Amino acid sequence: MTTPRPTTDLSADDARRIALRAQGFVGTPDRRAGVRGVLRHLGAVQLDTISVLARSHELIPYARLGAVGRNTVESAYWKDASAVPHAFEYWSHAACILPVEEWPHFAFRRRAYRSRPHWNHALPDGTYDQVIKQLRTEGPLTATELGGAKRTSEWWDWSGTKVAVERALMYGEVVCVERRGWKRVYDLAERAIPDTLLHDELDDTECLRRLVRLAGQSLGVGTRADIADYHRLKAEQVDAVIADSGLVPVTVEGWGKPAWADPAALGTPPRGRHRTTLLSPFDSLIWERARTERIFGFTHRLEAYVPKPKRVYGYFAMPVLAGGRLVGRVDPAREGRTLVARQVTLDGPKAVPAVAQALTEAASWVDCTDVRVERVDAPELREPLAKELTRALG
Repeated sequence: MTTPRPTTDLSADDARRIALRAQGFVGTPDRRAGVRGVLRHLGAVQLDTISVLARSHELIPYARLGAVGRNTVESAYWKDASAVPHAFEYWSHAACILPVEEWPHFAFRRRAYRSRPHWNHALPDGTYDQVIKQLRTEGPLTATELGGAKRTSEWWDWSGTKVAVERALMYGEVVCVERRGWKRVYDLAERAIPDTLLHDELDDTECLRRLVRLAGQSLGVGTRADIADYHRLKAEQVDAVIADSGLVPVTVEGWGKPAWADPAALGTPPRGRHRTTLLSPFDSLIWERARTERIFGFTHRLEAYVPKPKRVYGYFAMPVLAGGRLVGRVDPAREGRTLVARQVTLDGPKAVPAVAQALTEAASWVDCTDVRVERVDAPELREPLAKELTRALG
């Protein structure tokens, strides 16, 4: 691919500020749009099974909007009293909640899944048709209600019913319409997706062009790898459409690789209030490790799956964002109405007030009345942090 000559040079700080604004962390977000506005703005909100303070998909709007009620988050993602679908769950960056209006643009992925020559799980004869028939007759159901999610206690040992309904989800015949007790609730796409959107008419090029443009808008500025990673596209898929995506080539100081930006992000200086908050490790601001290091000079690694003796920062260390920088980490837990900071890592004394603020605000959001710090990486900062927490907690 021949990259056009960039017409804009960005400093490293320019790129950082553009990325923060594109992700909703600079300026005051449109609260009238609420959680749905955050979802549309980001284009994808990653789901994950881990729940410490809250599930990751709850932490995403909290980080941008503040103390949004957790029930409000769930109803905003899925359906409210009007029963109008706002989102669907599908494979994007990972398992993600996606705006329902983007259903047509994932036709390329549904087609790819349908054409796969083999699967890791065997599908018993007749099971697929039985699952579709049961959903049509009985309405939205979990895998357990359909006949069983697993054959044994092993997480990977799916029942035939689970294999069938997951395959139907990947094909687009079935949709996950909500999570109930963390279980997927499945329904037929013909019922869950509005008629105007329920089609696979867009060709692969049109789908990819849209997703590349959306990724560029959500990132503000990014390399080809950044843009590809957002919806887990292949490099060659990005290359095929980026020239017609509406993104513009730019040069970013210190990046050493070609980059593209949303032209709207270049036209307005990123000014406004900066959020101070704990970030989910699965937040789209930081979910790609190389990009996080490049933009923030911050090495981030989820250690939940690292053996405990080898962890450096903790099981679910959450980066602390303040003043447009990543200034530390907190590994949280909950004991009754106490938020426990098992380990706090601070980027120097200046980070203390921000970390205290982030901890107290998070505690209030999850209905905790106290904060207890167990370990601080820099012992000399333990007392200043304790004083700031006392002040913040009143």
